[in-house]
Amino acid sequence: MRLLLTNDDGVGAPGLAALYEHVRDLGEVTIVAPDTERSAVGHAITLSDPLRVSTWLHPGGANAYAVSGTPADCVKIAVRAIMKSPPDIVLSGINQGANLGTNVLYSGTVSAATEAAMLGIPAAAFSLADRHHDDFAPAAAFARRLAGEIHRRGLPRGVSLNVNVPPLAGDRIRGVAVTRQGRLRVLEWFDRRVDPRDNTYYWMAGENTLDGAPDGSGIDDAAVREGLISVTPIRYDLTAGEELERIGNWDLGDGTFPPPSVSK
Repeated sequence: MRLLLTNDDGVGAPGLAALYEHVRDLGEVTIVAPDTERSAVGHAITLSDPLRVSTWLHPGGANAYAVSGTPADCVKIAVRAIMKSPPDIVLSGINQGANLGTNVLYSGTVSAATEAAMLGIPAAAFSLADRHHDDFAPAAAFARRLAGEIHRRGLPRGVSLNVNVPPLAGDRIRGVAVTRQGRLRVLEWFDRRVDPRDNTYYWMAGENTLDGAPDGSGIDDAAVREGLISVTPIRYDLTAGEELERIGNWDLGDGTFPPPSVSK
């Protein structure tokens, strides 16, 4: 099995090191990850600057590279330029902090797996659902198991898996749930400050909140709260298919310009 490991916390992150230690004996493992933390960059790619790649002296002896770009950049350049053959599976993480609900749209960890799916490579993203919990072993052990299942069973093209592991000791995790993406999101606020030169700046902060009423069971954030590992199959196709017919019946004109005036 050829494995590509990446993340958004940076090539030296402890979550990535734990992931490598648990899967290193599964086959040929290559690490291609950002040279520094690139959290919450979503699916950004680098167009205006060159990507610089340097060999990373990984303490575990991995074949590792640091890239001056985003997680999506790392997957692209690994597949198209660094690796001699495309990987069989891409594993992204282990992120320190949850990627649940609508927050997956911001996640560099999830976007790396999504990029792999766009390239036709089975992939999974792994997150430890607490920014301050540092025991990555249960998440890494599950990543190893899931990698084996993906290798045996495969994934449909365009589908990747978003995995969130509760911040618990391994013997306290209650099981695994295959879930839907919920509506958890970050409610932001901005702390207004003034620097020593009297320039105003803002520091964003926030907390997780539900967008509407709770979704109930079978949802990613609910599973994690119940002590379960959440596995959510996701696609990059964002089309709201149920709206195609309705919006198709709108009076949108024939596309000529200038458009007809809108009556008041």
